[in-house]
Amino acid sequence: MAEADFVIIGSGSAGSALAARLGEDGRHSVIVLEFGGTDMGPFIQMPAALSYPMNMKRYDWGFVSEAEPHLGGRRLATPRGKVIGGSSSINGMVYVRGHARDFDHWAETGATGWGFADVLPYFKRMEHWHDGGHGGDPAWRGTDGPLHVTRGKRDNPLFSAFVEAGRQAGFELTADYNGEKQEGFGPMEQTVWRGRRWSTANAYLRPALRRDNVRLLHGFAQRIVFEGNRAVGVELSRGGRTQVVRARREVIVSASSINSPKILMLSGIGPAAHLADHGIAVRADRPGVGQNLQDHLEVYIQQACTLPITLFKHWNLYGKAFAGAQWLFFKTGLGTSNQFESAAFLRSRAGVDYPDIQFHFLPMAVRYDGKAAAEGHGFQVHVGPMRSPSRGAVTLRSADPHDPPKIAFNYMSHEEDWIDFRRCVRLSREIFAQDAFAPYRGKEIQPGAGVTSDAAIDDFIREHAESAYHPCGTARMGRADDPGAVVDPHCRVIGVDSLRVVDSSIFPRITNGNLNAPSIMVGEKAADAILGRPPLPASNVEPWINPRWAVADR
Repeated sequence: MAEADFVIIGSGSAGSALAARLGEDGRHSVIVLEFGGTDMGPFIQMPAALSYPMNMKRYDWGFVSEAEPHLGGRRLATPRGKVIGGSSSINGMVYVRGHARDFDHWAETGATGWGFADVLPYFKRMEHWHDGGHGGDPAWRGTDGPLHVTRGKRDNPLFSAFVEAGRQAGFELTADYNGEKQEGFGPMEQTVWRGRRWSTANAYLRPALRRDNVRLLHGFAQRIVFEGNRAVGVELSRGGRTQVVRARREVIVSASSINSPKILMLSGIGPAAHLADHGIAVRADRPGVGQNLQDHLEVYIQQACTLPITLFKHWNLYGKAFAGAQWLFFKTGLGTSNQFESAAFLRSRAGVDYPDIQFHFLPMAVRYDGKAAAEGHGFQVHVGPMRSPSRGAVTLRSADPHDPPKIAFNYMSHEEDWIDFRRCVRLSREIFAQDAFAPYRGKEIQPGAGVTSDAAIDDFIREHAESAYHPCGTARMGRADDPGAVVDPHCRVIGVDSLRVVDSSIFPRITNGNLNAPSIMVGEKAADAILGRPPLPASNVEPWINPRWAVADR
């Protein structure tokens, strides 16, 4: 029988970081359970190949949402990593911590000890930041952690044109959106090192597995095993047989915001009526399990390019083969970047106190699934609101662990969503209309010049909005007496013993930007709580707040 002090379900962003920190001093044994296989294929390790792994059954769980009523009944893809490194092995490698106010909101709503001053030291501990000669402030950034954070070369002139267009439109610039000042246009950061994807498998798990006290065990986690009220292990399906992997101290669920609530519910922890509907005995009635599901939705605003300088010139068999060969043999060339090298965080309207819109700029008109929207040269921004009020849920389809859960995001269910998205579309057009893009600007590919009224823009959003793949919030952290909370501020599942959830499930509210960085931070911070260590000393730095308070109401 496999046994360890700590058993972690999932080797993803939080799980790998957690395993490394729990086993760091050699005093505790750790078993990491992972259903997926190796992450060492070129489709994962080559940054520019990012669109492949999230569309491959070998690496992705293949989840899709239920029919979304406010998006014309479309079912949206919800990729989650089914591989060593979890979603950090199939994501876009964009590195965004979030805004300081995000974490202060967590603390204000019951996640005591998770304010920005509390989490910044953990962001610094995990980072090995390479500033590219920009001279970053050590009060804000870490330089000796395991996670390499770099910037692309931004050789393509379109990257600079995007930033300059933002300045011309009257917006702020920022040299480091992960530092003191998130707001503005500037370079985008990525978890890439020496031409390879720097997932948590590379940063944390592989070094940890070199120690005798950390093991990786492959299998399908079906449910948590209890003795009385105490979690003592995990029921694992492995090689056609079922076994129990026992935990002497704790079981930790780090299986993603989709699979973590599913495992909790299959184990009797969740909304009592829902569990009863599936014949599952209720161990702890926690109505919040699976609820509070959040995500970022985005649209692609695409413009034709009049000069042959975009990535489209490499979008052919020869170009892809050449880039692949350069990467394979030398770790150089286009294959070494995710190509998201410029970005912006803006406030949408007067009265918004910190950015609520994110832009990713890409020097090509293409979708995540690799399909070009139009033949020819183009560029695009991925744009969407950061703090939608819409909430969805993850629920069980059946009591069979092998059945995928029901995922209902309830996207665009508030009028505020539509107002914010219209602003996103119009702001994108305003930016592309600036003089900086004059040498490159052709016709608008998407939505198209004729799409101008609110109704027409709404139709475009309804037909074309896609997930940014940032699901979170389904095991919300809060006070132990909060009936909607699932875990307390130490990540302990409320109502049972020796069980925690440590991943993006616990986010009370979605953070401003991509979720890989805050998910890793959660693993780092939770490790200290689990080991009974005092938290790192709180930071005393203050984020930059726009002295104008808000941009003009657009």
